[in-house]
Amino acid sequence: MLECNIDARGQAARLIAGIGALSFGLVLAIFTMFGVLPSTIGWIVVAGSVFGGAFAIFEARAGWCVVRAMGFKTRL
Repeated sequence: MLECNIDARGQAARLIAGIGALSFGLVLAIFTMFGVLPSTIGWIVVAGSVFGGAFAIFEARAGWCVVRAMGFKTRL
């Protein structure tokens, strides 16, 4: 089903990017809870960041990249 299409460097890059996106989402959630960001847009951005980070971590663990699966070439 999900055929491995990235090497160890690509997996490491996606894992680091995923952890960074999840961390960024957590910081944005705190800012939104304390009213620094407007709640409507803040929670949408938090959800996008958390979903994107979780998906990047999934790609790293699976060794599979959706962009490469669509036929695009990536550096990593």
